[in-house]
Amino acid sequence: MTAPQPTVDTVETAAQTPDEVQPYAELGLKVDEYQRIRDILGRRPTAAELAMYSVMWSEHCSYKSSKVHLSTFGAKTTDEMRKHLLVGIGENAGVVDIGDGWAVTFKVESHNHPSFVEPYQGAATGVGGIVRDIISMGARPVAVMDQLRFGAVDHPDTARVVHGVVSGVGGYGNSLGLPNIGGELVFDASYQGNPLVNALCVGVLRHEDIHLANASGVGNKVVLFGARTGGDGIGGASILASETFEDGVPAKRPSVQVGDPFMEKVLIECCLELYAAQVVEGIQDLGAAGISCATSELASNGDGGMHVWLDDVLLRDPSLNAGEILMSESQERMMAVVAPAKLDEFLAITAKWDVETAVIGEVNDSGRLTIDHHGQRIVDVDPRTVAHEGPVYHRPYARPAWQDGLNADGVVAAGLARPESGEELRATALRLLGSPNLASKAWVTNQYDRFVQGNTALAMPDDGGVIRVDEVTGRGVALATDANGRYAKLDPRTGAQLALAEAYRNVATVGARPLAVTDCLNFGSPEDPDSMWQLVEAIEGLADACQTLGVPVTGGNVSLYNGTGEPGQIDSSIHPTPVVGVLGVMDDVTRATASGWRNPGEAIFLLGTTRAELDGSAWADVEHQHLGGVPPRVDLAAERALAEVLVNASRDELVDAAHDLSEGGLAQGLLEASLRYGVGARVSLGALCERDGVTPFEALFSESAARAIVSVPRGEEVRLVDACVARGVPYLKIGETSALVDDAEALVVDGLFTIGVGEARATSEATLPRIFG
Repeated sequence: MTAPQPTVDTVETAAQTPDEVQPYAELGLKVDEYQRIRDILGRRPTAAELAMYSVMWSEHCSYKSSKVHLSTFGAKTTDEMRKHLLVGIGENAGVVDIGDGWAVTFKVESHNHPSFVEPYQGAATGVGGIVRDIISMGARPVAVMDQLRFGAVDHPDTARVVHGVVSGVGGYGNSLGLPNIGGELVFDASYQGNPLVNALCVGVLRHEDIHLANASGVGNKVVLFGARTGGDGIGGASILASETFEDGVPAKRPSVQVGDPFMEKVLIECCLELYAAQVVEGIQDLGAAGISCATSELASNGDGGMHVWLDDVLLRDPSLNAGEILMSESQERMMAVVAPAKLDEFLAITAKWDVETAVIGEVNDSGRLTIDHHGQRIVDVDPRTVAHEGPVYHRPYARPAWQDGLNADGVVAAGLARPESGEELRATALRLLGSPNLASKAWVTNQYDRFVQGNTALAMPDDGGVIRVDEVTGRGVALATDANGRYAKLDPRTGAQLALAEAYRNVATVGARPLAVTDCLNFGSPEDPDSMWQLVEAIEGLADACQTLGVPVTGGNVSLYNGTGEPGQIDSSIHPTPVVGVLGVMDDVTRATASGWRNPGEAIFLLGTTRAELDGSAWADVEHQHLGGVPPRVDLAAERALAEVLVNASRDELVDAAHDLSEGGLAQGLLEASLRYGVGARVSLGALCERDGVTPFEALFSESAARAIVSVPRGEEVRLVDACVARGVPYLKIGETSALVDDAEALVVDGLFTIGVGEARATSEATLPRIFG
């Protein structure tokens, strides 16, 4: 006896039942958005169509609150900036030319809300998703990075999130065999209910191997391959990331996706063989919004239409209905467009890799996306209305009422006590060194494989990660990511520019020429004018700074609704956190400059100018739990000149080590450089204080930008000075490196204090293991 077929909400049924009540609000659609869908279709949507529109019109997928402002990036990208840009904003990831026929694709994305609900799988599938973005461009993934922000270290829930996220990032990346070459780890109470898990991946390809996401060519087949579609992640990131949390509970409870890194590893190799065989016309990974996204975007980007037979989708759970199949965000899946003449070869390759594959559709010239289920039409839409013509909001925004008061409450105005004696300065330096945000991150990075594949030239704790691309010439790339939410809270425009400046500087310190940018903009609710103002200010500031530095934004991600408080209050949401990743290129990675002293007896130079800039600093945070005032000033001309000196000095072997100065200032930079390889530093602050008009305390803990410290071999000091003079970069010899033994000094500040290596190392390395075990 044949089982009865389930009732299907067809296009015909929808036309005949216009008054049927539909759960649009539960799917995240507003009343006017639902009405707009009805107007587009000329009828109510079917259940499957409603599912598609709801996920594709979500904030996470459509950027409906940010796209009007994100266009600023394109408007401020000059022809000169496009010179090395092969693929820009709008594709799965940007692609840049690094010379000799090589190209690199890279991108950073968020998986924030899922990582709070289920930290391990949320973080793991965040890594998996960004890796598939890189695969879909035709590239081999070669490295990952992670940018993590958690709540207060002493909060009872922080350990749960930290352990899960770090294990998820490491477990997935290590299983893929991808080195994790760097990132960030920040603790702050503002992230308590909204941790940030941003993941970056970089891939390598030849120019001719670039693949794009479009479905063209009438008669070409639509092929779904990889893992089967299951019930995990139904509406996951696309719905969850579009709403905030209420009373500590998700407003909606979709399943967080479940990852399988070993399936993804096979998928990587399978895709690369498919590309090499030239059997792929177009390709799209399945991430947020799953099949809804892949089919609508491929069809929208193509020159025709597409028809899909949903029954042919391979399922892990046969009970899924049509809407669930379309919305599922099950991981490790790809969708390809394949010419009929190449289909057998395509299927032979996927069979070789034991990757399950199904032909689920065909490209046509209808201009429509149609989907049948159980022999009945359940979707009939213009794909552009789903994928690219969703709502666009001009959200109201205004400078917060509390902003002026925050900016007026600077370090000086607050009357914060400052250390003066040598002993007080010493104790302050050690407390900062042992604070969770400045202490050694080895507890985290030791859980990641940083050197698998054998192409890692530098990795954490160096300023930037460096990966070799060409084994013959040594050509490679460097990557650094940075953001300072405290600075952005004080001034989101300046904070975004400082994030770019620091990442740009970090890439230069290792010897790479900064080339391109990706960003992940993490902010509060766009429906709160305060948060929206922060977002707009950050975007405009970042766009202006990229134009000045000549580095284009190639793509990225926006993560909104990161807030749990009452709108309009100073603590309504996370600190605005514009994470900026900068990619640089270098001719020979064997000349990459590490961030620690390597040889005793070398001169230590401070490059740049130090000002009394302590508002928003690590010192104000650690010593006084204070946030107020204005962030350090941005001088992009100085950043560019400093980068030129650092890049050329690395290339010409004028320096043996280089370390940027940022959080914690000069004291932190000197201690980190000394602990890197066990070579100490003896410095004097007299000339610096006299030249720049600062006190020893300000010299040690100010966080002025556009600064770096370098060690210079004997005989190269004159050449370094000449390079600085030629580019107008202030320089000052402040000391020299010294040999270290177990009981020797890591840092000696002449006339003020001495810190022993054992004490410094124990202070830095004990913090995270003590807190998290």
